[in-house]
Amino acid sequence: MNKTILITGSSTGIGRSSVEKFQAEGWNVIATMRTPEKETELNLLDNVLVTKLDVQDVATINSAIQEGIERFGKIDVVLNNAGYGLMGTFESAPDENIRRQYDVNVFGLFDVTKAALPHFRANKSGMFINISSVGGKITFPLISLYHSTKFAVEGFSESLSYELAPLGIHVKVVEPGAIATDFGSRSMDFQHDENLAEYNPFVGGVMGNFEKMMDPANMSTPDLVADVIYDAATDGTSTLRYVAGADAEQFLKARKEMDDDAFFGMMKQTLSI
Repeated sequence: MNKTILITGSSTGIGRSSVEKFQAEGWNVIATMRTPEKETELNLLDNVLVTKLDVQDVATINSAIQEGIERFGKIDVVLNNAGYGLMGTFESAPDENIRRQYDVNVFGLFDVTKAALPHFRANKSGMFINISSVGGKITFPLISLYHSTKFAVEGFSESLSYELAPLGIHVKVVEPGAIATDFGSRSMDFQHDENLAEYNPFVGGVMGNFEKMMDPANMSTPDLVADVIYDAATDGTSTLRYVAGADAEQFLKARKEMDDDAFFGMMKQTLSI
């Protein structure tokens, strides 16, 4: 019987590429998104169920899982991919945006995980693959809130792996670097109050350097990340972390080899700050 994966945030980027990758490899795919009624392509693929799941709405989480089980009989892997990015000066961030940052990236991931666990426990098998980021291990300026959620995903996933392993359930983490998706435009929320004038020179300098660094020509593709996710799902190992992208590998290698002062100095030089 074909294996089945449930993917959150399937409408664009890494999630969409993952739907296409797993479907092409013969898997059943539960492709979930907030607005499935707008989807016109994934729902035409064989063995793909497109359905509603908003990670901020527990009822839709439970409904999507149940619908997937009814359609395919069993879920083998849950890919926690849905994400939102809040960027800017911390002092400028509205409370509602901060809460959304955690509701989507942390509490949403918690809720999907908790909803799938009874099914995995009953089957004595299953796997969670949680999309973290190179930003779950290192930080850039002006992304403190996003980074804090990805650090949370890393710690949660690592600790959870201990308690679920005896139940036959695996936990894995994928850490992409800069990926050429629409995350920066559609899912990235920039907040800076220019009336807080003391920050303006720093913000202007950092954002200018980000624009140079974020050239799509130098980024990895969503397809590359989907390939890494597929490897994590199928390699048969107990490996916890998977790095996706040459830039992620370089940054993580530097972070491991340098002390704090040396690493922060390198980052400041890179960003000209």
